[in-house]
Amino acid sequence: MAGCCAPGRGGHQGRAERVPTDGRDTGALIALPGGIFRMGTDDRDGFPEDREGPVREVTVAPFAIDAHCVSNARFAEFVSATGYRTDAERYGWSYVFAKFLPGELRKVSPRPQQTPWWCGVSGAYWATPEGPGSDLEGRWEHPVVHISWNDATAFCAWAGRRLPTESEWEYAARGGLDQARYPWGDELTPGGQHRCNIWQGRFPAHNTAEDGYTGTAPVDAYEPNGFGLYNVAGNVWEWCADLFGPAHAGRAMRGGSYLCHASYCNRYRVAARTKNDPDSSSGNVGFRVAEDL
Repeated sequence: MAGCCAPGRGGHQGRAERVPTDGRDTGALIALPGGIFRMGTDDRDGFPEDREGPVREVTVAPFAIDAHCVSNARFAEFVSATGYRTDAERYGWSYVFAKFLPGELRKVSPRPQQTPWWCGVSGAYWATPEGPGSDLEGRWEHPVVHISWNDATAFCAWAGRRLPTESEWEYAARGGLDQARYPWGDELTPGGQHRCNIWQGRFPAHNTAEDGYTGTAPVDAYEPNGFGLYNVAGNVWEWCADLFGPAHAGRAMRGGSYLCHASYCNRYRVAARTKNDPDSSSGNVGFRVAEDL
């Protein structure tokens, strides 16, 4: 499990509630022609245990994908139209990065032994991202978080869309570049310019926020890649349609998050991947949608 990705809920396989399928998602999708591209990496900084490699040629059919992650505003429209309750709401809690919490709430919220920077916070869900007392003021155009794979697929059903496959996601995230490490090239900060929202400083003790953010950034922050996609590196992990692999029932996630740091989790690279249970959620996981052409 990636260190910046919260642990799962322990194997529960709760399914999403049925919702109407006549919704309207107003996100701007980008039509892509598909074709053959080189997927994966043999990068020495990669994680072989995640099966990032080997590099192989993959054919992708034409499809369309969201320029942005689904924002809080867009998810609120879905909830308003359907009354949908997320897995975090039904379970009554979700994972929040400890340093985002006031002291008293931090003290009473349990922490996983292997990743103690996460707290299981009662009452944390998409509309109260840091638990009781928090809200979305100033964050309506930030990506919705505390979203499980079940929640993401429920939104897609309402919107008449779907989650991207891993191959579609990587093809789109590469932006037309062949085997570049990041969506814009091989250098993390070209010309000293920050191009994504990740951790700077010493994780998990101190984030200098040199990129402008300690938590989520707006869905259109930074420059888009060559295909016009925003924030396919850092900001929030994005659910994909696929199972992570034959030996793991979890679902694949791509892109890394604002908690990724080179010292332990450089999974903001285009080829990087991780996994989690389909009913799990945390304050750094969201999604974007796709559709067939």
